[in-house]
Amino acid sequence: MIRQYRLRDYNFRLLLWLTVLSVLGVLLVGSADASLRNRQLAGVIAGIGVMIIVSLIDFSWIMQFYWVLYILNIIMLAAVRIMGNTINGATRWISIAGIRFQPVELSKIILILFFSRYFFDHENDLNKFTVVLRSLLLLGVPLILIYLQPDMKDTITITVVFCFLYYVAGLSYKYILAVLIVVVPAGIIFMSIVVQPDQTLIKDYQRKRIMAFLYPDNEEYTDDTTQQNNSVIAIGSGMLSGKGLNNSDVSSANKGNFIAEIYADFIFAVAGEELGFMGSAGIVILLLLIVLECLLMSLKSKNLAGRVFSCGMASLVAIQSFVNIGVATRMLPNTGTPLPFVSYGLTSLMTLFLGMGIVLNVGLQSKIHLSTYAERMRKEVQA
Repeated sequence: MIRQYRLRDYNFRLLLWLTVLSVLGVLLVGSADASLRNRQLAGVIAGIGVMIIVSLIDFSWIMQFYWVLYILNIIMLAAVRIMGNTINGATRWISIAGIRFQPVELSKIILILFFSRYFFDHENDLNKFTVVLRSLLLLGVPLILIYLQPDMKDTITITVVFCFLYYVAGLSYKYILAVLIVVVPAGIIFMSIVVQPDQTLIKDYQRKRIMAFLYPDNEEYTDDTTQQNNSVIAIGSGMLSGKGLNNSDVSSANKGNFIAEIYADFIFAVAGEELGFMGSAGIVILLLLIVLECLLMSLKSKNLAGRVFSCGMASLVAIQSFVNIGVATRMLPNTGTPLPFVSYGLTSLMTLFLGMGIVLNVGLQSKIHLSTYAERMRKEVQA
């Protein structure tokens, strides 16, 4: 389970980027709501500790339990339907021993891990129709449970991540082309239906968010555009260097309470207003560096499973970052997606650190390191 590793193979750069970004997250969350600062800090400390421990555990050993984890994931998501807590019309949380968490965040990591091992087991027959069909069915079960919460944004996020996983695993272009032929027209039909006032495909609040994005000047959707408009104003008001953390400007979106739950989905508005363009750009650069380090770890992986998992984590961080910042800057409809390692949300924070721990272990078991280790062991046996 735990192997001997060389300290110089440990990716301290990734550890540094994650630590710096998370500390910035603590400062921004504390500025948005001082009562949450200590909880976010405790989450960061615990998350880094979990990440370091997991990084020393052979990821191949963890992946041996991929079917067990898949079944537990289904049970966990089903439990949300049975005993979940409803907040703002959505049932996405469950409470165990007084601890409330959002199972879909852990589900993302489990599904990336599961399909990393699944693709590894079918590496030589990955393009067989039966293997592709089985993988789609295995993905469909958790996706349906997530969509019914209702949680359309995470359903879409996981689907896009799955597409990246399949591409990295080596899916034939004929399947990719076939999917595009189906998905593009389906997307056009879907949009033509949901804009109708009597549609039943999605919830009414979801339709309003889409309509507010398509028709921002329509007074009918003013309530749905206000938060994003205020977010854009806040980001612009920070100008180059920002107003400073914990500033007392009552006209700010942060201190003036012009944006609801600004410490979570709109934390980038706090960054833009208080840290300015330079601070916001710094956050984007740190997120980019984390994604690049994950991709570099994938190139060093000893097998396909490690490569797919590392790319899966890279795509998850990239997609959620793009969506969160896109919402805060009014480039995308309001979805309620947290900014990785920055937004308040201990479930998201802990699960992302857990995933990064596995990525770090993938890097520790690089092909170069394994060949050197095997050669050393062979010489010791001969001696």
